Amino acid sequence: MSESLQRFLALDAFLLEHQGLWRPRPFTALHLPWEKDCPELAHWLRQRSLEDAEHTIIVEDVPAPFAELARQAERLARLQPLPSRPVAPVAARTSAHIPGRKWQQIQAFSSALQFTEKPGHWLDWCAGKGHLGRLFALDGTPLTCLEWNAALVEEGRRLSQRAGIRAQHRQQDIMAELHDGLPASYTPVALHACGDLHCRLLRVAIEQGCRQLALAPCCYNRIASDQYQPLSQAALGSALHLDKDDLGLPLSETVTAGARERRQRDQSMAWRLGFDLYQRQARQTDSYLPTPSLPSAWLRKGFEHYIRDLARLKMLPGPAPQDWQALERAGWERLAQVRNLERLRNLFRRPLELWLALDRALLLEEHGYRVRLGTFCAASLTPRNLLLLAER
Repeated sequence: MSESLQRFLALDAFLLEHQGLWRPRPFTALHLPWEKDCPELAHWLRQRSLEDAEHTIIVEDVPAPFAELARQAERLARLQPLPSRPVAPVAARTSAHIPGRKWQQIQAFSSALQFTEKPGHWLDWCAGKGHLGRLFALDGTPLTCLEWNAALVEEGRRLSQRAGIRAQHRQQDIMAELHDGLPASYTPVALHACGDLHCRLLRVAIEQGCRQLALAPCCYNRIASDQYQPLSQAALGSALHLDKDDLGLPLSETVTAGARERRQRDQSMAWRLGFDLYQRQARQTDSYLPTPSLPSAWLRKGFEHYIRDLARLKMLPGPAPQDWQALERAGWERLAQVRNLERLRNLFRRPLELWLALDRALLLEEHGYRVRLGTFCAASLTPRNLLLLAER
């Protein structure tokens, strides 16, 4: 049994045993099933403030079983950084059009790419403007960039020409049949390709016999089906069945939001939770009502107008006169409870992400690849810092 399979099975058992703790979503449920079994923990978390939720806690101070679960999760999800090599300095114009954080991610991704054989032709999958591939092609190695958005294809072509790079930028819906296939001599790379897009890369690379590939997965929940479709034999044999809500758990960690963005996010969530309290009363049902993503301009309406307009959008009866300040205050109180209750659910965030990454690694191993899985940068640069390096 390979190390990857052993690790997958351990994570699988952990997630299955405790799925009653991480599947229920505090945002959509007023009461969580596990609170009956862990009343002291539930009470402790519900008493925390919104400010408390922003700060790190000493797990030993939290009622059981929090500390033990935290230790298990950390042990099972521990992952070593991949070996890295210094990246040669590049001209300032190479990164002039790339946001600073994205450029740092590209450099970190590049520094971790160490294959037994030097790639002879790079393929930038879901390339956008081709920033990732262009860095690899600076030494003269040919580059092909596949991108669906025509404007990005044209801009990428212009940037490559200006840099004097041997690059072909092709407009391609990668979910459809590839125009020219994918030669086995190409080395595909993908930095944060979402859901179905990176799964498609794995399947195409395996079918075409590519000798090498590098993938940093992202947005596991961006899939066409409502249920997750396992990739490896181990995942197909698991009793763990995931839906889109489950797949969103690993993505709930963010590190890049500024203070203004965080305030706006908090207000949006508190008002949505206030609306949730209203709609349960209006519909006379204790169930969550999904609402669409709303423009930030809605937050400038004032709380009462926000509730009235959202009720109209969801075709609910117009709200009766009431204490709007009290309802808004209740929304903020619920936000504090939601954030703190999510602390328990978040213990399973990284184990679930690693389960998903290992499903991809095991698929590659089943088809003859030697796979290395590790981190390519610190989580402070991007929480989506897992990288799969595969070679035949």
